[in-house]
Amino acid sequence: MEFKDNDPYLIIAADSHAGLPTEQYRPYLETKFHGAFDDFLAEHEAMIEASNKMGVRDDAYAKKWFEDHEEDLAGGWDGIKRDQALDSDGVCAEVVYPDADAVESRTAVPFGAGLGLSGDLDPVLGLAGAKAHNRWLADLCSVSPERRCGVALVPITGEVEEALAEIRWAKEHGLGAVMIPARWCNQTPYHDRRYDPVWALCEEYDMPIVTHSGSAPREEYGDHLGIYVTEVTWWPARPMWFMLWSGVFERFPKLKFCATEGGCWWLPQLLWFWDRLWAGQKGSEKLGKGAFKGVVEMLPSEYIDRNCFTGLANVKRRELGQRYEIGIQNMLWGTDFPHPEGTWPNTHEWLKKTFHDIPIDETRVMLGLSAADAFGFDLEKLRPLSEKIGPTPTDLGQLTESRTAADLTARWAPVKEVGRHWLTDNDFPLIPQ
Repeated sequence: MEFKDNDPYLIIAADSHAGLPTEQYRPYLETKFHGAFDDFLAEHEAMIEASNKMGVRDDAYAKKWFEDHEEDLAGGWDGIKRDQALDSDGVCAEVVYPDADAVESRTAVPFGAGLGLSGDLDPVLGLAGAKAHNRWLADLCSVSPERRCGVALVPITGEVEEALAEIRWAKEHGLGAVMIPARWCNQTPYHDRRYDPVWALCEEYDMPIVTHSGSAPREEYGDHLGIYVTEVTWWPARPMWFMLWSGVFERFPKLKFCATEGGCWWLPQLLWFWDRLWAGQKGSEKLGKGAFKGVVEMLPSEYIDRNCFTGLANVKRRELGQRYEIGIQNMLWGTDFPHPEGTWPNTHEWLKKTFHDIPIDETRVMLGLSAADAFGFDLEKLRPLSEKIGPTPTDLGQLTESRTAADLTARWAPVKEVGRHWLTDNDFPLIPQ
């Protein structure tokens, strides 16, 4: 698809959230789980109250957040209001994860099967909660379906046949991606061949496998919030290297994997380390030539470029500075709607602060084109909407009376030329001229 320099951006949020107020999931649960659901509601309310007493949440901030955005926050579960919120933010389409409320956790998926999806959930109740959310989400995504890729929750650490059945249901009912537990806990790790039927089916259906930050071993952290915040972005990325080094991406070359809301600041260092390891550079000679033959046949960075993405809630300037090492096409931007840590409802202002000096063609890739390719959005259907609501490069301060698109490209050319410096005989990301 061709764009002129100052055409509006076609923005696709690779990270947004939706979920019912928790008690409203009841009609989507099988009747036999209603008793357990009542118990869950009581325990969940007690947990919220305990968190409030511990001072984990800033009450004044929470009060103001809900007062300022009360009507728009209903877009967390109302499709019409959701479209209105997206329009006002300049966003054409979205990849929809669970748990709309990140302030008070009052839209939690039953039995902890939302962003906290992990291998230590009760396998029966966890699957029941996931199914309830998926069935509701299919309803939500039927409103403006061209604008949504719903993420099905699938606890694959349980019975594989049940997981496959839920993936088939999700595909048949219009959901477009499969969220697996970021942590398998005491279950089988993702290097095991027991998961091959899952990878094969997702490859066949062209449904990306995704993880999302949220799950972490909180019981280990005590009341030290800084430990949780430090580690919670590591867990959703961990399946990536289990799958890569065990040959999943070699066996399933069209399988897609996306780690969401964990940033991508960590990826350049891993790519540098992985590629050097694979190539047998200093420090890995003792492994011998062909140590990964038959399992990892390409440079790890080549698998990342072909198979993997990162979903970024409010990409940071530091990450943009590393984009030629990360791979521009691997950085999928998101608003995190309706979570307060994202860019909504001031997305235009945040985009201007973040992308004001980034080349326009690269910005188009990160703000929407890569997400369209990864998650199967129809750009032709979205283009007319983008022309109505999307910000232009001029709006973002990229084009001015004294600066052209060519000027932006030229400014970054020396950094782009070095790119992944470890593959171009440069020891540093950019050698000063």
